[in-house]
Amino acid sequence: MTATETSEETTVDEASEAKFSLELNQDQKDIQEWVHGFAENVMRPAAHEWDEREEFPWEIVQEAAKIGLYGFEGTAQFFADPTGLTLPIVNEELFWGDAGLGMAIQGTGLAVASIFGQGTPEQMGEWVPQCYGTEDDVKVAAFCASEPDAGSDVSGVRTTAKYDEAKDEWVINGQKAWATNGGIANVHVVIASVDRELGSRGHAAFIIPPNTPGCSQGAKVKKLGIRASHTADVHLDDCRVPGNCLLGGKEKLDERLARVREGKKGKQQAAMATFEASRPIVGSQAIGIARAAYEYALEYAKERVQFGRAIIENQAIAFTLANMALEIDAARLLVWRASWMGRNQVPFTKAEGSMSKLKAGEVATWATERAIQILGGNGYTREFPVERMHRDAKIYDIFEGTAEIQRLVISRSISGIKIK
Repeated sequence: MTATETSEETTVDEASEAKFSLELNQDQKDIQEWVHGFAENVMRPAAHEWDEREEFPWEIVQEAAKIGLYGFEGTAQFFADPTGLTLPIVNEELFWGDAGLGMAIQGTGLAVASIFGQGTPEQMGEWVPQCYGTEDDVKVAAFCASEPDAGSDVSGVRTTAKYDEAKDEWVINGQKAWATNGGIANVHVVIASVDRELGSRGHAAFIIPPNTPGCSQGAKVKKLGIRASHTADVHLDDCRVPGNCLLGGKEKLDERLARVREGKKGKQQAAMATFEASRPIVGSQAIGIARAAYEYALEYAKERVQFGRAIIENQAIAFTLANMALEIDAARLLVWRASWMGRNQVPFTKAEGSMSKLKAGEVATWATERAIQILGGNGYTREFPVERMHRDAKIYDIFEGTAEIQRLVISRSISGIKIK
């Protein structure tokens, strides 16, 4: 064998082992195109109307259910992708269509993620389908963690769950705030304290079945953005649920609490486990908003003529658009990395989930504001969509962990020091 032949063989062997690729596979491309079509043809034409109405768009969600975009089977298909990329791809396209309508369709996902992440196989099989309902009878679900005095400080949760051993029931009391789909949900997943002395390590997650007495909607929140998504308080007054509604089961809970009381390290508490898993998905939603604003501003800048030329011919505008494209692509790569890591159980050693959500949220807020600036006075009016996109984007600096909390999580992770 000659040196040339040996070199060629080595090159072929190396190429066959090169598994890294950023190219989407055909299934992912097909799903991306399918969701994009729904976003373009169904969501965008309806976006302004539902933003103005500030009502939950049951009709749009039902349209999504009819084509399999909303429902248990579709969600299972998106989750099943071993690369972890299908779910963020779907979310980006939906929120490119419209964030308020996108959240109406995807808001159920947080409750489902909690059931998938902490529930037993039996609980998943029983409750996840009930979160979605059927094509003809669409339902939604709510994840209830925040409270009036417990937002970023999850250890401040005051909602309690006490076990009634005689009846094998949990009695839940408290008030939840900022609950997406709160009160209109078929299934509520509620974070409650089972041992206040243990702080956040004494939390557990509970299913509140449909029509459970003692679970009711409080005040509906009127919001700056994502106004087609329903957000409300949830009141829990002596709300009794069967013992098997404790996600993961009582035996598992008792073992975890015993470890904590002995001073041993326990697993992540219920709310944080759900948030950490969902942060890259939330980041992909922010990217969808940012991309929509960037694309609109780019086309506008090509067509808008001032001083005898298209405004994109001015460096100030062109460079802004270049930076928008740069930041959106960078944020997407962070989201894809975290999504792949999460799906393949690669530990987040540097809070990669928080990194992705933080970067994407800040890019969305910045990019949509820049889009308004490029459109000038037109951008400030409701006749053009970028002002709505900006209002929608701001929540991504706040919910599921504020930008400040994300930086706290990242700094603690990279330093090993409990930064305060």
